[in-house]
Amino acid sequence: MKAAESKGFLARPVPAALVASRLTLRVLLVLNWVYGAAILLGFIASFAAEGPVMSALGVPPSGETWWLIQGMRAISLLGLVGVAFHYAILLRLFYIVESVQAREPFAAQNAAWLQAIAWALLVLQVLGLVIGGIASVVSTPEHHLHIGSGFFTGGWLAVLLLFVLARVFAEGARMRDDLEGVV
Repeated sequence: MKAAESKGFLARPVPAALVASRLTLRVLLVLNWVYGAAILLGFIASFAAEGPVMSALGVPPSGETWWLIQGMRAISLLGLVGVAFHYAILLRLFYIVESVQAREPFAAQNAAWLQAIAWALLVLQVLGLVIGGIASVVSTPEHHLHIGSGFFTGGWLAVLLLFVLARVFAEGARMRDDLEGVV
């Protein structure tokens, strides 16, 4: 890999972790869209061929399962919202990795991207609670929705951590700008 140059410093090779991170994020961006397409196709199919689709999911359409089917459709729509927020997170994280590779980690834009990631992750945490609530409301003893969503302490701690890191990066960018003004 060619070495990157930054503001007249001698060229230094790009660490393998950054190269791997860029590649991983590119793959995750594509997989996120594939996942979204699968959710959208499943949602559309739940209307176009309700009987076969619901039977394949273990929910035979009947008057007793109407609420369950509607809940599954609502969860699908919320899943599409989640795909959009995951895309926003992955794309901003990709931009941050790009700036680190360009030797500009404490740029003001990185602080803004970290804060946007924190807000998106906060929305995803709330979305998980809503999805978990829908699943518990529409589940029946015969047809229980097993959805891994709800309150996860680690996710909420990650939100707080990202808001703090965004502030740290903003302060680092301010200090770097102050230092450049002195030199």
